[in-house]
Amino acid sequence: MVLQYKSKKGGNWKKYPGKDKLKESIGKYNFRLLSGDKKKILVDKSSYQKVMKRFRQIEFFKHRK
Repeated sequence: MVLQYKSKKGGNWKKYPGKDKLKESIGKYNFRLLSGDKKKILVDKSSYQKVMKRFRQIEFFKHRK
């Protein structure tokens, strides 16, 4: 899965480098989650908390037996 971000003011989607490397707080960005091959959007434009919540759900069910 690929996590991407962009400013709420506009711009292009960029690969998420981590909280420490962002210039501003995470509240000023939109996030989205893509499949590994970047062909399917798993979570469309949303806040960091909502995207990470869905990411954890996907990982949980992926590794569940």
